[in-house]
Amino acid sequence: MNKVSQEHAAVLERSRAVVDEVKKVIVGKDDIIISVLIAILSKGHILLEDNPGVGKTTLALAFSKALSLDYKRVQFTPDVLPSDITGFSIYNKEKGTFEYSEGAALCNLLLADEINRTSSKTQSALLEIMEEGKITVEGVTREIPKPFFVIATQNPIGSVGTQMLPESQLDRFLERLSMGYPSIESEVDMLKARQNENPLDKVVPVITKEQLIDAQRVTENIYVDDAILQYITKLADATRNHPMIKLGLSPRGSLALCRAAKATALLTGRSYVTPDDIKYVFNNVSAHRILLSTSAKASGATASDVLSQVIGQIPVPRVSKDR
Repeated sequence: MNKVSQEHAAVLERSRAVVDEVKKVIVGKDDIIISVLIAILSKGHILLEDNPGVGKTTLALAFSKALSLDYKRVQFTPDVLPSDITGFSIYNKEKGTFEYSEGAALCNLLLADEINRTSSKTQSALLEIMEEGKITVEGVTREIPKPFFVIATQNPIGSVGTQMLPESQLDRFLERLSMGYPSIESEVDMLKARQNENPLDKVVPVITKEQLIDAQRVTENIYVDDAILQYITKLADATRNHPMIKLGLSPRGSLALCRAAKATALLTGRSYVTPDDIKYVFNNVSAHRILLSTSAKASGATASDVLSQVIGQIPVPRVSKDR
């Protein structure tokens, strides 16, 4: 039998409350809301890639309010400097000393809006923060507040002023998600809800920062059987040897897959990971980490198409449910 501790049950209840709050604003996109929460519980960063105006920024704002997080937003443009993100030292004439002025990254949730419009140097500054959880300015290292995660948005390649993110930076995002346009029914509901008020005003905090940190700790302790670890490794290895894939899943990607699967198990009400948890997050975690071969692109195949082939080739392990 699956035994869920009281601690786990409390985290699950709070997580459901967070989802309910975000659903007040984001209509008809429950799968996206769950996927973002999976990344947050996994201490991961999220890349939202989609057309302008589908609600990417609103989604980030709703989560910041429901999770009681200190939120900052940076609109990335070519003239945004690394110091805008990391902060800088400024000379104080009265004291005769240099004082640190905080950058945008000194927060819990940083919304990096249209990240693929800014310079490589600024992207690199954000990269260190995302990976290390620290900021170094003029030789002095400062810790980022906890919890901390980045929700970055980017418009599709081909939009005016955009450029492709390098593979090294894409690999730092736990998930890449695409919201897509709402259904007709959902869009009608959205229009009704915004006639006389902003639904964001109705979102209330339902979890504290400390409770979120505790939820991340509970997520880390979800049990992963050796058979599941082998399953993850075999999937990663299959991407590295697939004829349609030029660059396969990195070890960082395997770790991300394991972390996301733990969060999926927790939100499903289980204390252990199953192969279905891996399958649920496999595309969101892996699609942006692989590069297709020239022949694959010429045939019109997408990363999702190829990953579906990969997951269909690897035998699904049997995992004991007596946890």
